Amino acid sequence: MADHLEVEQKYEAQAGFALPSLTGLPGVAQVGDPEQHRLDATYYDTADLTLIRNKVTLRRRTGGPDEGWHLKLPVRSNTRQELQEPLGSAAEVPPRLSSEVAELAAGRPLNPIATLRTERTVRRLFDRAGTVLAEVADDSVTAQRLNPGGDPAEPALSWREIEVELGEAPARDLLAAIGQLLRKAGAWPGRSSSKLARLLDESPLRSASARTQR
Repeated sequence: MADHLEVEQKYEAQAGFALPSLTGLPGVAQVGDPEQHRLDATYYDTADLTLIRNKVTLRRRTGGPDEGWHLKLPVRSNTRQELQEPLGSAAEVPPRLSSEVAELAAGRPLNPIATLRTERTVRRLFDRAGTVLAEVADDSVTAQRLNPGGDPAEPALSWREIEVELGEAPARDLLAAIGQLLRKAGAWPGRSSSKLARLLDESPLRSASARTQR
């Protein structure tokens, strides 16, 4: 599995949102056929959510062409370094990834904190040479927090999300053009840096804690 630099933007949309045509975008010669995947991910963190508070996400995901363990580290706005390892065991974080977050974890165990199921439809955008310029992923997400024992801690949350990720060739003008197209169709920029961050932001447990602190 190859590590890579991930440059993406996220958009939110209503459940009935219709993805607009992606033809005619700058530099795009062909739009690939839609590919459908079901992605099941378990996210890991310390009990006090040290990783996510530092904009780091660690997950084990099945389904899709890049299933496995993924560690995403912030680089700058809209850009993260993604480290990947094969699926292996769900009971043990791969040593390379755990070593990357060892300073943040400070000896505390990394345990499952949430599950996300994503029904994804991906469209790839190609240039004339067949190089992937970008991927547009239309996601229907169902997410749920877990308690320390690994059982559901609260009811699941669901939402619609569009991810736009740059491909092999630099094309930031294309990233902006796709964003403009999505906004015209009724989507709006995402409020959270990741699906896990959105789940935690909208969690009833978080809301209850905020009310208690006021």
